[in-house]
Amino acid sequence: MEHAIWAEGLVKRFGGTTALDGVDVQAKSGTVLGLLGPNGAGKTTVVRVLATLLRPDAGRATVHGYDVRTDAHRVRGLIGLTGQYASVDEQLTGIENLLLIGRLLGMRRAAARRRAEESLEQFGLADAGHQAVGHYSGGMRRRLDLAASLVGRPPVLFLDEPTTGLDPRARTEMWELTRELVAEGTTVLLTTQYLDEADELADDIVVIDRGRVIATGTPQELKATAGGSTLAVRPEDAEQLARVRRIVADVAGVEPETQGALVTAPISDPDVLPAVVRRLDEARVRVTELALRGASLNEVFLSLTGRPAEEESQVPSEEGAGGSGAARGEHGEEVSR
Repeated sequence: MEHAIWAEGLVKRFGGTTALDGVDVQAKSGTVLGLLGPNGAGKTTVVRVLATLLRPDAGRATVHGYDVRTDAHRVRGLIGLTGQYASVDEQLTGIENLLLIGRLLGMRRAAARRRAEESLEQFGLADAGHQAVGHYSGGMRRRLDLAASLVGRPPVLFLDEPTTGLDPRARTEMWELTRELVAEGTTVLLTTQYLDEADELADDIVVIDRGRVIATGTPQELKATAGGSTLAVRPEDAEQLARVRRIVADVAGVEPETQGALVTAPISDPDVLPAVVRRLDEARVRVTELALRGASLNEVFLSLTGRPAEEESQVPSEEGAGGSGAARGEHGEEVSR
């Protein structure tokens, strides 16, 4: 399978700060590559280099074979970019925003209107298309911003923390839209500090911290590196909690933890689960929850960095400076948004 995105040894410095220190990334066509890391890790800087908005100090990167430095114009014709915050004109209506992008990309008026109407329908905004964007909810603005990035039908889409500030329902909607785009053949580079988001969407993950790649693999491969599983038992009767703790401790050979009425213990032997089931049955303890859970991406991140992904990094970089930057379309022009 062809690599739609390929980068090797990317280095970017801002004064005395090294934002990227030899970063390698590859994304296969028609897949989602998740770029994971805390704020300030260098994620947005990677996106801005790949989008031709920043020139790397060292290393090489290509999009569908075109070099981001020597073939920047061709690269811009292949990509769409949606930044951390929706950057649409609140004074214009939804359809006017998309018409503006289409016209700036060189489309004829009729073609731009047709494309705008198709996009509004695709992103569930047809009924709100003639309303001023200032009246849109946060989720609607994000969808319109994504639609604007796709007016030129780019085969590669950069989503730079697209669900920042969205409520759970709007986040789920963005996930579904992303899956639909990938099913249609779009390649997506997704940067996020939300571990559940990467787990839900990414085919492959690159974990970056302080400008360096510290791990790569599929979500399952990365979770396997954390090792072991967690046994979780919740008794139906809270008065049986102490008995459950004793059973788990005896079988697992470790002192379990208790969170409310939930007893948990790390285990490495899968035979512990049926043994606990037998002991609970012998003790006539009824449970409402009994599960063997694999490691989460949060546990992977903690094992790799010693801190959660949501923690603010103290390393200054271009994170948060990008916004949506520019929309790119089939004619390659840069469209400020």
